Amino acid sequence: MSVKQEESVIETPATPEVDEKGAVDVVESTFSSDELGPVPDGGLWAWMAVLGGWCTTFCTFGFSTSFGVFQDYFVQAGAGTSSDISWIGSLQLFLLFGMGLWSGRWFDQGYFRHEFLVGSFLILLSVFMLSICDPSKYYGLVITQGLLMGIGCGLTTTPALCLQSHYWRRHRALALGLVQAGSSCGGVVMPIMLNRLFSGPAGFAWGTRAVAFLMLILLTIANCIMRTRLPGTKDKSGPQVSMKSVMVDPPYMLTVIATVIFFFGMYFPYFYLQLWVRLHGMSVNLAFYTISILNAGSVCGRVIPNFIADYIGPYNLLIPIFYSCGILLFAMFGVTNVPAVIIFSFLYGFATGSANALIPPAMGILAQTEDETGLRIGMLFLATSFPILVGTPIDGALLGSDNTDWYQAILFSGVSRRVLVV
Repeated sequence: MSVKQEESVIETPATPEVDEKGAVDVVESTFSSDELGPVPDGGLWAWMAVLGGWCTTFCTFGFSTSFGVFQDYFVQAGAGTSSDISWIGSLQLFLLFGMGLWSGRWFDQGYFRHEFLVGSFLILLSVFMLSICDPSKYYGLVITQGLLMGIGCGLTTTPALCLQSHYWRRHRALALGLVQAGSSCGGVVMPIMLNRLFSGPAGFAWGTRAVAFLMLILLTIANCIMRTRLPGTKDKSGPQVSMKSVMVDPPYMLTVIATVIFFFGMYFPYFYLQLWVRLHGMSVNLAFYTISILNAGSVCGRVIPNFIADYIGPYNLLIPIFYSCGILLFAMFGVTNVPAVIIFSFLYGFATGSANALIPPAMGILAQTEDETGLRIGMLFLATSFPILVGTPIDGALLGSDNTDWYQAILFSGVSRRVLVV
């Protein structure tokens, strides 16, 4: 048997080795390994999957990590306190991650095309509806930017990440890093667009519509060039992979617990750094660019460590990166001048980008078959959605009604990382 033939057997969902370990409930495929072929680790459709995933995360995570611009604008417009406004961004991220359990499961079953199309429609609907909302009216913002946008992102992000497992194995971490670099690129472009347009003649309405038209182009491209390679479990005989079998896997559950603790404080600078710069009397222009600098650092963080992870493993990088995020949050006490803000923004973006990008390939390593990749990523996303939902509103409440008690929010976010490392 040749090397390629051996690889194709490994990728076939039902294998004797997996069954003997009892790690998962095996799905018996009605398709032969010759039909499915080995994981290509390249080729036209593999790179189309990466490009389509990049376009997707540009619109989903990229828009979500740009929420600091909306946070600052809505507070100034009088829509509510910092804590109130942060619930909008938290709800959006909560649904983006929380929908992962169902969207990952549907991906495994073979409904990629259906959920991705519906999710794209909801994203575009939410942003165009947001453009006609009054930025001083809280509940309209919650429904459009929080609820609709969150569901749409949840239906598109997880499938775009899971699709990479169909085409990549040896270089999967790098492929996922390139896909998630789209979120950082979106987080660089969108804050600059939004800040300039909001403060210019376009205003809130047309500034938001400009982003919506950009999303329309990118999501159309993604829908046209992405396709699955393997059949879904709906086309296979035998039992389905069960959630119970995944939940009794100790390495997986320890990773989930660590990631949940990590996400309690991760988005604090993404939501509040622009407000921090304003309140410390630094340049308004610098405040406009802080979120973009964060995401510029994240571009490097999502690609470079993932390239290394293909050779040394993602877990060997995750632990020191989690540690560095906590150190950087404590360092925020000294970020009170322009050079410090720029350096902090880039380094924190690099560290958090690395953490986000390394988690999906870590899930891929723990998956026993390709049929449970979506389930494992989705279950982890659901678990992390709860600290994301409450983390930044807690930070906002700790800041106080006059946004002056920063030490409390910094300590809360930093200590959650310290507990994780210990």
